[in-house]
Amino acid sequence: MKLLILVSALLLSLPAQAEVLVLKTQSFIVKIDVRCAEGNVTCEYVLYTGTSRRTGKSISVKGHTMHSKCADGVTPCRFQGYTFDNGKINYTVYEDGGLVVMNGDKTLANEKGVWK
Repeated sequence: MKLLILVSALLLSLPAQAEVLVLKTQSFIVKIDVRCAEGNVTCEYVLYTGTSRRTGKSISVKGHTMHSKCADGVTPCRFQGYTFDNGKINYTVYEDGGLVVMNGDKTLANEKGVWK
């Protein structure tokens, strides 16, 4: 009985069902795992898993959605993509399939991909 209660509590504490998107660029396969309820305008719990097509190495980073601001300067309006920070490295995935990886001001990758 305790196990059933523990499992139930764990399941209830998990984020909403995930929406997993896949972006394929020349050098990377990127999985975007959106962990917020459908209908949310913004999401602060998005997971990025990027895999190098050359080496097969992967990295996973937590991030959030990006939006332009409405006329009031506060309310999020148009969805633009996702951003993820891993120390000094920033991964930005745009709605149009753009992938930009930056280390401070230095561009490490700037590729256009296709959503699958």
